[in-house]
Amino acid sequence: MIKKSIAIYTIIDDLLKEIEHTEPQNRKISDAEVITTTVISALYFSGNQEKAICFMRSVNLIPNMLSKSRFNRRLHMIRDLIVALFFQLSGMIKELNIESEYIIDSFPVKTCDNMRIANSKLIQGEIYRGKKATMRRWFYGFNVHVMVTTEGIPVEYTFLPGSKHDSEALKQFPFNLKPGSRVYADAGYTNYKIEDMLQQAEQIELLVARKSNSKRKRQPYQEFLIESMRKRIETTFSEITTFLPKKIHAVTDYGFILKVIMFLFSYTLNKIE
Repeated sequence: MIKKSIAIYTIIDDLLKEIEHTEPQNRKISDAEVITTTVISALYFSGNQEKAICFMRSVNLIPNMLSKSRFNRRLHMIRDLIVALFFQLSGMIKELNIESEYIIDSFPVKTCDNMRIANSKLIQGEIYRGKKATMRRWFYGFNVHVMVTTEGIPVEYTFLPGSKHDSEALKQFPFNLKPGSRVYADAGYTNYKIEDMLQQAEQIELLVARKSNSKRKRQPYQEFLIESMRKRIETTFSEITTFLPKKIHAVTDYGFILKVIMFLFSYTLNKIE
């Protein structure tokens, strides 16, 4: 675990150098140390930052560790930096992805149990009440839409309130991919306009499974290819949802989303490390 912590710190420090990140010299601990501690909390302590803080201090990896409250304030201050690091890392992964093939899918992250919706303070409104058809259940929270490589490594993500249709996620993905890339998705992501735009402007082929009443039919071999690609990443999304704790503690929606982002970032680091 100590060796793993050092390896993660090295990767994060290198990523920060790549984006030419600077910070005040008089800080007790660096941003790299804050992010590393948060990654360790996700990997080994189900997101419990207090336990990760104690671990990093006790093994003398970060002897000048901040208190829990100061640590949380620092973490919230660098949310945009963490997002930048994820996309810096994903850019490197995309460059090494010779196949240039990706799959989009989603998973729900609930903020509270259904029986507690009326008392929810984190988020409010029917917009967050969604239904995951594949799981045959309702939930209250967000749908996390993730683009992964065929090896199951996340490279892009976006969040939508639970009630929003999957196709809305296509409007939020950056699709920062090489020309000639192929992206596979199920029928829920059908949006002909975005398919055409990506093909014409970026030379990116968005291969969405077709419904039986679709206006744009596909050849049987194409449907077979799309379905086989999607089946390849079912295990990946099962791993991600298992990796997330059953309950994510947060006092604001901002903090909740930050924690989910950190879990995705940590999962990605763990896959490549």
